[in-house]
Amino acid sequence: MNNPYFDLLMWARGPGFDIALTILIGGILLRVVEIVVLGRKKDLAKPKGSPVSQGIKTIFTRSVPRKGMMKDAPVTYIGGYVFHIGFFIAFFFLGAHIALVDDLIGLNWPAANKALIETAAAASVIALLALAWTRVKDPVRRALTRFDDWLVLVLSGLPLVTGYVAVNQIFGDPTLMMAVHILSAELLMIAFPFTKLMHAVTFAMARYYNGSIQGRKGAES
Repeated sequence: MNNPYFDLLMWARGPGFDIALTILIGGILLRVVEIVVLGRKKDLAKPKGSPVSQGIKTIFTRSVPRKGMMKDAPVTYIGGYVFHIGFFIAFFFLGAHIALVDDLIGLNWPAANKALIETAAAASVIALLALAWTRVKDPVRRALTRFDDWLVLVLSGLPLVTGYVAVNQIFGDPTLMMAVHILSAELLMIAFPFTKLMHAVTFAMARYYNGSIQGRKGAES
């Protein structure tokens, strides 16, 4: 190949991806083991309710805004839903991504059409920008925002933007832009276990834990 960026693309698709995947899986396992090993002090009091059922219930109820919260922070909640749903569609229903999963673990499913994928990606980026704006505009959120919060926002948006640019060949060398897209996704994979992105794995554990505590007390969570 005469393209000067071909070797970079091949490295990103090969060794770069293998490194990122190893760190992703190893990091997730390490974080989960840390959480499980920490455990919690055994509660010797007689349960007043059902910790298991309340724990399971809380996993789902915490996905719905509390009464009045949507009115108080509409951008935060709507933007959060739009981003997560859009990212999910763009990641799991693009044909190239499905082929990658199939190659890794032998699973595949029907791909969505290009229009839906690009609409989902665009909606996710817009939602991400709106969420970033709330962190700048709201004094409380601005005070609570740290470097890792901005890092997560940037790393979450880069694969969407670079993927759109690469697929549609909007500007730059197509080979280079595809390499940049893959590398941006690999950066997200590497950061995943060590940032707040890890909540995508631990949210169910945390919600169950909080719900089961309240359930044991006979209270709603």
